[in-house]
Amino acid sequence: MKHILLTGGTGLIGRHLIEKLKSKYQFSVISRDPKRAKRLLGDDIQAMEIEDLSNLENIDIVVNLAGEPIADSRWSDSQKQRICASRWDITSRLVELINKSESKPETFISGSAIGFYGRQGDTPITEDFNDFHEEFSREVCKKWEDIANQAQTRTCILRTGVVLSDDGGALSKMLMPFRLGLGGPIGDGKQFMSWIHIDDMVRGIQFLIENEQCSGPFNFTSPKPASNAFFAHKLCKRLDRPCIFTTPTFAVKLLMGESSELVIYGQKVIPMRLEAAGFHFNYPVLMDALDSLDLR
Repeated sequence: MKHILLTGGTGLIGRHLIEKLKSKYQFSVISRDPKRAKRLLGDDIQAMEIEDLSNLENIDIVVNLAGEPIADSRWSDSQKQRICASRWDITSRLVELINKSESKPETFISGSAIGFYGRQGDTPITEDFNDFHEEFSREVCKKWEDIANQAQTRTCILRTGVVLSDDGGALSKMLMPFRLGLGGPIGDGKQFMSWIHIDDMVRGIQFLIENEQCSGPFNFTSPKPASNAFFAHKLCKRLDRPCIFTTPTFAVKLLMGESSELVIYGQKVIPMRLEAAGFHFNYPVLMDALDSLDLR
């Protein structure tokens, strides 16, 4: 049984990844609170702090999903520092451990986000796109990827969109106004929202682990991104609620500050390299994805 070292194991994607793969792989989880991690993940998962590792000689695969949530609070200078450090520092340490190990892990899968591209309007964005909009999300992801790409092993980068799940993540945060019949598009709703179902997210990571020909950046988004207005109408339909309200852009800016750029602007991101490698999405269509989730 191959051994996966996982950071971010108690997060949304990490929990689902462990649940799907724990019968096939041995997991060790890096956590700032190993006791809490074991309570959440079960006694069959080994949990430790990053300081407990001196090498990765017995690790076959490293999956790096750690990072301070980027949209949970306003981007003060101190919060920006936490967002960056939570990604850059642990990735640097993992790369250091990989590179100094005599028997190196065969695969390093490291997180990133579609923020790598910056705001792009309705231009279709594949992994080959190189006309970036420079802003904070771009800065975070660019350095995060640059650090990961220093690993001396097969490296895959996950440029992840909005992950749809019924037990956490972005969708759970936006549900309340929609349940109350107050949900709707933000601004004119034309900005694109590139999303991925949690099932496809986890299956995609497994696909990269098990297909040795894969390396480099991969967009982890549905092949059918939706406009914000389309998403709002489909979510209202799924919840059997009206979709008659809109949220003015100025109100979002007042509430969220600079971090409002994550929802006011968008990217139409296409998973070209993942599909070209042979991965098939179970939920490429938004309404099918929403129907599969328990949104009660």
